[in-house]
Order: sequence, then structure tokens, then C-alpha cells
Amino acid sequence: MKNGLLKLSGLFLLSIMISCQAQEKITVKGTQFYKGDKQYAYIGTNYWYGSMLASKKIGDRKRLLRELDLMQKNGIDNLRILVGAEGGKYDMTARPALQYEEGKYDEDLLDGLDFLLAEMGKRKMYAVLYLTNNWEWSGGLAQYLEWNGKGVVPVPNVNGVKWSEFMNYTEQFHSCEPCMESLNNYVRFIIARTNTYTNKKYIDDNTIMAWQVANEPRPLSQKNEVKFNTWINTIVDLIKTLDPNHLVSTGSEGKAGSNDSIDVFEKSHLNPNIDYLTMHIWPKNWRWFDANDAEKTMPVALENAKKYIDEHIEVATTLNRPIIVEEFGLPRDHEKLTVGTAVKYRDIFYDYVFSRVLESKNNNGPLQGANFWGFGGEGKAVNPEGKWNPGDPLTTDPPQEPQGFNSVFSGDTSTLKIIKKHNDFLKK
Repeated sequence: MKNGLLKLSGLFLLSIMISCQAQEKITVKGTQFYKGDKQYAYIGTNYWYGSMLASKKIGDRKRLLRELDLMQKNGIDNLRILVGAEGGKYDMTARPALQYEEGKYDEDLLDGLDFLLAEMGKRKMYAVLYLTNNWEWSGGLAQYLEWNGKGVVPVPNVNGVKWSEFMNYTEQFHSCEPCMESLNNYVRFIIARTNTYTNKKYIDDNTIMAWQVANEPRPLSQKNEVKFNTWINTIVDLIKTLDPNHLVSTGSEGKAGSNDSIDVFEKSHLNPNIDYLTMHIWPKNWRWFDANDAEKTMPVALENAKKYIDEHIEVATTLNRPIIVEEFGLPRDHEKLTVGTAVKYRDIFYDYVFSRVLESKNNNGPLQGANFWGFGGEGKAVNPEGKWNPGDPLTTDPPQEPQGFNSVFSGDTSTLKIIKKHNDFLKK
């Protein structure tokens, strides 16, 4: 009887050890990612609103858990997430904001980020956390300018403000010392955090795959390239100093965010503290694809995507680092917003991008992953035109865009099937 009890106790302890097995760290060797001692390539998603959905006050934790489970079921284990918004007082921006005033933080949203990471860790998922944004939809760099006396943020498409006005305003950030130091203080604050659910310091949490400087940081003009590069190198070095345990990337769109120059992109990524490269592809925004003339423009979009990917793979090969297509999307057929409407052309485009990752993985090439934009889960458009207002369900589409426009919903079974198929191949 005693031996039987010992055996049972041993089995019980073994089961606990297996269930509590530490999450393996993601590292880089040359042009490959590794999870522990095995190569890691993936089809992941953008889930920028995850920490807001995880909030106790404004979120929906039951929905969050269902969505994480559904993603896991389809092999999605890599989520690109916004740490939090700044400001949060303008229409068409994410509200509430994590940093609602300069240096002041919403404890509920910090708790949401902790909860999200804890639940992802249980599912062996990985987070790419981008710290701020080049664009207005989450406050971003422009909000630091407003906080430091550079005038009110000219929010595009509000009261007739043009995109050129916003970009000229935002360009000042790279010359604004107090703005850059304020962002640095925020970076220090976040990276020094300890998760209240796991009691793990962020710097010790392998659920975090990488810190990312920003969503789509840009020099914004040729005359600003030197100042931009100085800033991007400085903040990359700061992040790596604060947390040498995790990977660092910039969040760049690639050539499209580098004054349309692949050389400018390469030059801004020479720093060895940048562990991997990124690119974004937006066929509709870049006028490669027209949903109202899809048959004719889909081949153009695919050919241009091929050229764009190839250009960036060449840079990654030269720099001997992995590269990710970490944003790409396409509207539903005829630009419908609701689940259940056709996604024929999106599925074609997704399948192409995913196949490029699989091809590269099989040939030990540098293209090692793709994060589609994005997973809208159980979200939906409330208004017919897709306008988002605080309190409406969150989707992957940021507040300045029609809700549902680029979202992959939980009911988009054909798209999820393509995602699962490629993830199954990548994990073999």
C-alpha cells in the first residue's frame, strides 16, 4: 500500500511538473527564430486591443478567454499587442488611454495587460508588445508633443485636418528632447513592471517574445532621416539595456515607411540590438487592390506583394536577421463590414502570404512569420458605416477606421481554416 501511495504521489508530482513546465524563450540565431532548441516559425495575428478587452472595467474577460481559446485551436500562438494608448480624449482615438496624462497611468488597464499576459502564458502564446504609435489612433508620438507645449494634435479627418498636417506636426517629435525623455520614462515604467497575476517581472516573462518601439515609426520626410535614425537607435538601445532577456524590433512598415526607399529602411536597422526586421503590406491603402474591381486588381496586388516581400528578404539576408510580415490585411468582398459576408479575395491574399512564410521556413530563409491584421473575434460594427464610439465592441480595426473593415471574426471559418492549415505545416 505504501509503495502504491508513493507511486501515486510521484505521478501526481510529475503531472504538476509537466503542467507547470516553464514557457520556452524565443531567441534569434542568424535568420531563424528558436523556441528553446527548435526552430520557430508562425502565422500569428494583430490583437492590439487585447489589454483593453482584458480590463475589469471596460473589457469582457469571458470574451477574451473564448477568443484566446479559438486562436489557440487554430494554431495562432503569436499576438502583436499595443501596450496602451496615450491621451484618449479625441474622437477616432482609443479610449480610455493607459497613459491618460503625462506620467499618469490607468491601473485598470495595467491590470488588463497583466491578465492578458497571464492567460496567454497558460496557453503557451507569445506577445509582441509595441510601446507606442506613430499614428493618432492611440495618441502616440503626437500626444507627447501636445503634452510638451507643441500645440493641439491635428487629428486627421476631424474638422477638415489633412494627413500632411498631422505628419508635419508629428515629425517634430524627433527634435523634441522633453517629448523623447517622457516616452523613455514610460518605457522604463512598463518594462520594470511585475505581473500581478503571475508575480513574474516582465523582464523574466517568456510570454513576451519581443518589445517593439512603436507601430510604424517613420522619419516622415527626407530632411528628418538623420534625427529619426538617432532617435530609433537611442530608444532601441534603451530597451535592450532595460531588458536584455527579450528581443527588440522597431515595428517598421519597411520601404513604405522609409520615404519609399529600401536603402533608408536598411540604414535604420543596422543596429545589432534590433534582433529582427518587420514589414507591413496594405494593398488597398497602397492602391494595388480595388474591392470593386477585384478580379482585375487581385493579380496586381499579388505581384506587387511578391516584389515587396522579395526586396525586404534581401535586406534581411544582408543583415543576417529574421523578418516578419507583421501587418497585412484586405477588406471583405465589396468592403462589407459584417461576419458572414464573403472573403474570397482576402483568403486568396492570406494564402499567398502564408505560403511565402512556409516556403521560406522550408528553405531556412529569413521570412519566418506573419501576423495578419487582425483578429476581431466576437467584435462587430454597431453603426452601419462602422463608426466606433466608446462602449462599442472592440474589433481589430482601430477607431479611425470602419469597424469590421479588416477584421477576421470568430465566424470567418474559411479564413481560419487557411490559418490553421499553414500553422499545422509550420509546426511539423
